[in-house]
Amino acid sequence: MEAFLVLAEELHFRRTSARLELSPGRVSQMIQKLERRVGAPLFERTSRRVVLTATGRQLRDELRPAYAQLQSAIERAIESGQGVSSTLRIGYSTPWVADLLGLAARAFGLRHPDCRIEFHEIQLCDPLGRLRSGQFDLQVSEFPLDEPDLTAGPVIFSEPRALMVPAGHRFARRESVSLEDLAEAPLVSLRGDIPLYWLNFHLPTRTPSGREIPPGPFATYWTEIPSHVVAGRGVSPVALRGSRYHDRPGIVFIPFHDAPPIEYGLIWPTERNSAGVRDFVDTLLETAAAQHDTESIGGQPVNRR
Repeated sequence: MEAFLVLAEELHFRRTSARLELSPGRVSQMIQKLERRVGAPLFERTSRRVVLTATGRQLRDELRPAYAQLQSAIERAIESGQGVSSTLRIGYSTPWVADLLGLAARAFGLRHPDCRIEFHEIQLCDPLGRLRSGQFDLQVSEFPLDEPDLTAGPVIFSEPRALMVPAGHRFARRESVSLEDLAEAPLVSLRGDIPLYWLNFHLPTRTPSGREIPPGPFATYWTEIPSHVVAGRGVSPVALRGSRYHDRPGIVFIPFHDAPPIEYGLIWPTERNSAGVRDFVDTLLETAAAQHDTESIGGQPVNRR
């Protein structure tokens, strides 16, 4: 089950084998054995790509919650016998979230020295897959969230939005931009297993007045987005704090003056709300509050040229 679910997420045998710490040949054998048992191919394989078949997608969607429940039962048994121990695996979507998680992990470690904390970056192309498959116990990422099997916890902090544009773009000399300005530049979008409501909130296809936003190139991973922007293929809304972490030659971050902030919140599987998760959530909220007292979590609207 685990091999199938990881391959269904990665769609790449080498990355799957690395995560499972198995050889690619062993992973292939396991998948072939499962396909023989099912009686139909679960993946279409070529020299360039691996994609799920219709049967594979059905199995993935039905297997995820069952696998998560199995893991949850084991974790609850461990907690019952040992208290808060073992390992907490936490996903994060941005480096500034990772910074806050690092501070919280140090405080949590003082209270629970037997519990190890692991951080893993969430991929844009599948923002909820690893949480659903049981690889994460908890994650902090961008809202909104409207999923029946996942719980939206409290908002940890929010960030003003900016528009990332090429240095030579006509918007680059402005002090701010409007959501209506998106109708005048191609917008880099994302492809993958991403909820449509999430895409419409962060990467809309129309402005508030109803004007169409021209589509730009698609990206699968974050690193592709600045490359598209530098090359002049499109623009991209981002958190303004991104100017501190992702600034590079050829890119300018222009604050929006009318866009709602990006909220970063806690998300965990509804059926797997463990004692460790609850304690870490409390610690993270305390850490965020203390951090807010010493320096504003939200970024300041500065035009980075």
